[in-house]
Amino acid sequence: MKNKIKEHINDPEKLEQLFNDDKNAFESGFEEVYSEIEKSELSEYWKIRLDYRKKPGTITKTNLPDIFILLTSCLVTGVLIKIPFIFNIPTPEVFYTKNAGIIVFSGLILYITWTNKVFELKRLIYILAAFLILTIYVNLLPSVTDSDSIYLVYIHLPLLMWCLYGLVFIDFNLKDKIKRIEFIRYNGDLAILMALIAITGGILTGITIGLFEAIGISIENFYMENVVIVGAVSVPIVATYIIKNYTTLTNKLAPIIANIFSPLVLLTAVIFLIALAISEKDLYSDREFLLIFNIMLLGVMAVIVFSISETSTVRKQKFNELILFILSIITVIIDLIALSAIFYRLGTFGLTPNRLAVLGSNILILGNLVLLIIDLYKVNFKISRIREVELTIAKYLPLYLIWILFVVFGFPLFFGMK
Repeated sequence: MKNKIKEHINDPEKLEQLFNDDKNAFESGFEEVYSEIEKSELSEYWKIRLDYRKKPGTITKTNLPDIFILLTSCLVTGVLIKIPFIFNIPTPEVFYTKNAGIIVFSGLILYITWTNKVFELKRLIYILAAFLILTIYVNLLPSVTDSDSIYLVYIHLPLLMWCLYGLVFIDFNLKDKIKRIEFIRYNGDLAILMALIAITGGILTGITIGLFEAIGISIENFYMENVVIVGAVSVPIVATYIIKNYTTLTNKLAPIIANIFSPLVLLTAVIFLIALAISEKDLYSDREFLLIFNIMLLGVMAVIVFSISETSTVRKQKFNELILFILSIITVIIDLIALSAIFYRLGTFGLTPNRLAVLGSNILILGNLVLLIIDLYKVNFKISRIREVELTIAKYLPLYLIWILFVVFGFPLFFGMK
């Protein structure tokens, strides 16, 4: 399709015919070749038209099948998360450590499979097989252990489930980078809505428990063990439902939050680096501080990716694009500081699963940031679109998947389980 678009970019009748033949393929192909054809007068028209399609002026009407799918997915997830209470499992904390991520993403995958009508038997078998393999694998690992490699499996397994969910979300179309971009943008929208729902749910919980206590009835334990825990695992599904059915809300809210957060995060990162330089904190010997430092790095990286995906949905914004460029450079400095501390600890204390995991993730993030800086430089100081930065992020995602697979399946083999 993209070759046909390039070939007929100056033929309005032919472009209209291509669009009517396959709207989704036309939109996907147009996004990929836009940087090559943007000088054409018709390209700007089609850009506005396709962007308008993504931002409908009215809210999608709710229908009973959508509600049924939503409630069913939430119910299945709620039942699964209550397994320790249903079957009186003596160590529920161990069960949740191993299976919480699988359960949450099972509800999401069930919902998105149903709503996207992924009913092809071959794909359903792939999804089910992946679930069974991961569930059996993680539950066969030692339950009580001091092994760092096993704990790293528990930490990275939800990330692997996120990757599996992403495959279902993009309809297993690994070649379509536009769908990967949509998945990245969806995750930003999901984080915002989950936070809003969590705040609202927390307020409702406090009011409900307080009202019943006012009349002498204590429902705190029952409410927390049943309503809160089921509600918590249902939040991602409810947020996904809102994203799919109320696109006007998310399309307007997410870019605003991205535009507010980016400058604030940049200011915070700069102040932090200055404070770090004048403080007496020893990053190289303080293990806990290094851990917090790396968590902050991951958070800043997430903000950059989210902001890029949301900035691309609106018209060119020079200020925000420049903020993202500077923030990426600052984040590289933070990453290099973290890497220097990691290499110091490796040389001083030797190789451990934790140090290798942190080293691998930091190197991956550094590579991603360097590519983003190059693209953002072109966006700010040369003729390039923010869409190219998104494509870079989409192309880089498989590297994260490879590393996650290595940690989940390779670390227990290399470092053992004891």
